Amino acid sequence: MAARKSASSSRRKTGSSSRSTKPSIGDKIADFSKDEEFDALRRMLLIRRFEEKAGQLYGMGFIGGFCHLYIGQEAVVTGMQLTLQDGDQVITGYRDHGHMLATGMSPRGVMAELTGRQGGYSKGKGGSMHMFSKEKNFYGGHGIVGVPAPLGAGLALANQYRENGFVSLTYFGDGAANQGQVYESFNMASLWKLPVVFIIENNRYAMGTSVARSSAQPAFSERGASFKIPGFHVDGMDIRAVKAAGEEATDWARSGKGPVILEMETYRYRGHSMSDPAKYRTRDEVQKMRSEHDPIEQVRKRILDNEWADEDELKAIDKEIRDQVSDAADFAQSDPEPDESELYTDILL
Repeated sequence: MAARKSASSSRRKTGSSSRSTKPSIGDKIADFSKDEEFDALRRMLLIRRFEEKAGQLYGMGFIGGFCHLYIGQEAVVTGMQLTLQDGDQVITGYRDHGHMLATGMSPRGVMAELTGRQGGYSKGKGGSMHMFSKEKNFYGGHGIVGVPAPLGAGLALANQYRENGFVSLTYFGDGAANQGQVYESFNMASLWKLPVVFIIENNRYAMGTSVARSSAQPAFSERGASFKIPGFHVDGMDIRAVKAAGEEATDWARSGKGPVILEMETYRYRGHSMSDPAKYRTRDEVQKMRSEHDPIEQVRKRILDNEWADEDELKAIDKEIRDQVSDAADFAQSDPEPDESELYTDILL
């Protein structure tokens, strides 16, 4: 990981020209206050405990279909969300539960959608990959690989047309980054200087295939070079690095200078989906990431090192989050299923 970061740093130095043509995003780390560290801990813990519970409910048969967990990647969406203004939009692919929770969507509503209940955000009809919240400016959750790119660019086009000053955060993965529609979106976003930040969540495995084996250009931050889109590699396991990069990227896009690509190098601890045993990587590799780069443990360590809390106080916070998630799970198992009449609502004929 250190070697990759060094290579990315050298790419940035040779590729940059001036602040007028490229944002000054580099290896910056945001300074977090005591309150910000605790806020980051709570936000990321909610995503992790929620996903762990979702995995349990899937194994018990309460959740059907596909279920892609976000465990390990919490710092990316949490850090980026801290950079947004009211009205900014978020759109992503199918590994989306963390994004929903980060935007402020209710754990009860998200979990109820996973179990197909009427209290879910799509009334129990969308499931894991297709939830939306107009109130929270969350535009999905999309099961088609690569589709967030053109839709996210479309949101940015609407923002530009309306002159509302909003930015579209458009997430997709390293596998989706090889899709043709992504590059069509890059071209138009750059041509029209759309206010969009393309966030490539590089968790190193496109389903079960290593990036090194599936991508001729594994430096995803450079994927926009031919479209004159500035791109930057970011340590997606450190929420402070994510926030620092996100602030500059959103400011750049919001000021009318066009799109930015942020390659967030992160890691998923679980398989691609619940049906994936992840035999394409070793247990030692996963354990190394957990022990040396875990985004939540990094925050916990800083809190403890600064003597802002002790282990008992941190355990109390964890229990509070677990209780919140347990409440969501109980609701999602007891809430009624949607009425049969719902089969004919919210559909295109």
